[in-house]
Amino acid sequence: MMEQSPRMAAFSLLLQQQKSGSYSNLLLEKSPLMQSYDARDRAFVTALFYGVIERLLTLDYNLSLYLQKPLKKLQPEALCLLRLGAYQLLFLQSVPDAAAVNETVKLANKKCRYASGLINAVLRKIAQNGLCLPEENDKLSFLSVKYSCPVWLVKRWLSCYGEDNTIGILETSLQPSKLTIRVNTVKTSADSLRRQLQDEGVESEPLSIPDALALHKLPCALDQLPSFRQGLFHVQDKASMLCALAVDAKPGHTVYDLCASPGGKSFTIAETMENSGTVCAFDLYEKRVCLIADGAKRLGLSCITAKPADASVFDPLRPKADRVLCDVPCSGLGILRQKPEVKYKDPSSLQQLPKIQKAILDCGAQYVKDGGRLVYSTCALDPDENEKVCEAFLQSHSAFSSVPPLPELSADCFLTLMPHKMDCDGFFIAAFQKGETHD
Repeated sequence: MMEQSPRMAAFSLLLQQQKSGSYSNLLLEKSPLMQSYDARDRAFVTALFYGVIERLLTLDYNLSLYLQKPLKKLQPEALCLLRLGAYQLLFLQSVPDAAAVNETVKLANKKCRYASGLINAVLRKIAQNGLCLPEENDKLSFLSVKYSCPVWLVKRWLSCYGEDNTIGILETSLQPSKLTIRVNTVKTSADSLRRQLQDEGVESEPLSIPDALALHKLPCALDQLPSFRQGLFHVQDKASMLCALAVDAKPGHTVYDLCASPGGKSFTIAETMENSGTVCAFDLYEKRVCLIADGAKRLGLSCITAKPADASVFDPLRPKADRVLCDVPCSGLGILRQKPEVKYKDPSSLQQLPKIQKAILDCGAQYVKDGGRLVYSTCALDPDENEKVCEAFLQSHSAFSSVPPLPELSADCFLTLMPHKMDCDGFFIAAFQKGETHD
């Protein structure tokens, strides 16, 4: 079978994502199409795939200017190709306009010949006129189209965080995130790992967080590096690292991570505990539990035990813990750089989340020893999922008091990490102390 062109691969992936609603990062990681390409072609497919999803509303606005019928009336294959071509014309300066139009029409001739004339005409109009946006005096529409973010979400962020923060969040959502890793301090040090990475052809730089590095210019897939296979690090965003540090776990502690998959926070917690004590990493699904166990094994973190469990259901047979982390299921509106499709969710589908989040936090509280700490976190940027859940929790749990989760970073008890200010995922962290501290 002949190898597909990178554009054909991007088209196939986009069509699959459009039909299935799968998470973009998982779809790309699991795609067999990507395995046959060299690094340059993989990067091109990735740029096209993520770029179209990130800029979907901007692309659709520009396409609609030259179409006589609504976009939703188009066949999925035709709409997908229009978006793919328009993205190259409007946002990929490395691709000549002629190549963007001609290569997309070639794909149309193979996949939807009936629409090739329409696709050719519309893309030529876009090449001629360039990027178009609504008038700036219509702030909501302008910001929505410019940053490809639904009006309801732009309006929500403006109300909650103000215009400067909203624009900062929106701008950051369209920028690539750094590849950041947490050094496995049970096996090595940051300086030693940097030297080994350099020998492996990887550039790295230290971050402001201890034992954290950003990686650049990988010569191969990350999991092919000897340092990865030796378990010297795991991939983790700065915000997740800070969340794990907010747990404040000490060697010998018992820690429960109630919603642990894929395990990054459990790994960092175990490393800060010097692999001494017990980290119980729970998740609802067996497949995800296996993912945690495999990661712990690679890292040599023997203090981690991974088990299936429903985080919202209290188990009275489970012993009390010194620390409990509730990194709850959430809207994911803080991680748009990694999962851009999240912003296109129907907002009504998010309304039940605070109830679930509160139930998990209530359950987690029952496991905390006197003097212990309970940490609540989300990768959401929305007060309904964050501050309001915590305020409701405090009203119904008099034994707990709110404390700053990261006093060296901020005196705030409810800490929102803004992506444009911290160069990390959008994140929320809160910490609660039960009774008197005995540490």
